[in-house]
Amino acid sequence: MMIHTCVALRPCRPPLISSSKSTLQRPPNCKFSVRNCIRDPNNSQKLVMEVKEKLEKEYYDLPIGENGRDDEDMILWYLKDRRFSVEEAIAKLTKAIKWRQEFGVADLSEDTVKSTAKTGKAYVHDFLDVNDRPVLIVVASKHLPDVHDPRDNEKLCMFLIEKALSKLPAGQEQILGIVDLRGFGTKNADLSYLTFLFDVFYYYYPKRLGDVLFVEAPFVFQPIWQLTKPLLKSYASMVKFCSTETVRKEYFTEETLPISFRD
Repeated sequence: MMIHTCVALRPCRPPLISSSKSTLQRPPNCKFSVRNCIRDPNNSQKLVMEVKEKLEKEYYDLPIGENGRDDEDMILWYLKDRRFSVEEAIAKLTKAIKWRQEFGVADLSEDTVKSTAKTGKAYVHDFLDVNDRPVLIVVASKHLPDVHDPRDNEKLCMFLIEKALSKLPAGQEQILGIVDLRGFGTKNADLSYLTFLFDVFYYYYPKRLGDVLFVEAPFVFQPIWQLTKPLLKSYASMVKFCSTETVRKEYFTEETLPISFRD
């Protein structure tokens, strides 16, 4: 299954230079820097509360609780993603919360995705990689867009992303994506789904995706990648084309290596 391929801060204005003394002056509206927010938990918490209060007043109809408008961990995550720009964080966060609600992410379960999961097109590996990241594996040769319902594919995708994130150990924030391209053919090509996946990670799970390994990409995949790459923008830099040998040696131990990469 091809996964649907899925920080810019608003910087303060640059320091002003006095023509007479050539000294740097801080603009009056530049009260803090991203670095200060990251280093000073108090600054971060103040911004979290500011966002939380704005959401309560202006978006009171959004759900609350985990992954809701009052989820402080989620608010902080989006602030970091938007480099502590309150307005940008609110815009992206509200879009994500609304999307989760409309898509029905909270209603997804093993049972609701069972039939699609049986295809073996994608799964969350039982073990972490050597960097303690949960691993989401996609088997491209088992993705058949002319056979499988696109909506079911998206539901499985979302369920597996949520499952992978639930396995994050303390101190880890990202997951590893592996797209096994062995046996890939034109019948497996699905640009819309590939784009969907990377869109999902950009808009709704920002900075949750670490490396993306494209393993043993055949020649037929190259033109598809050339079409898709411009659509991914900065996310394209996460993609690493590699061999099964690289997967074995650099990302897993003998005990944690996925069975499909043991041959």
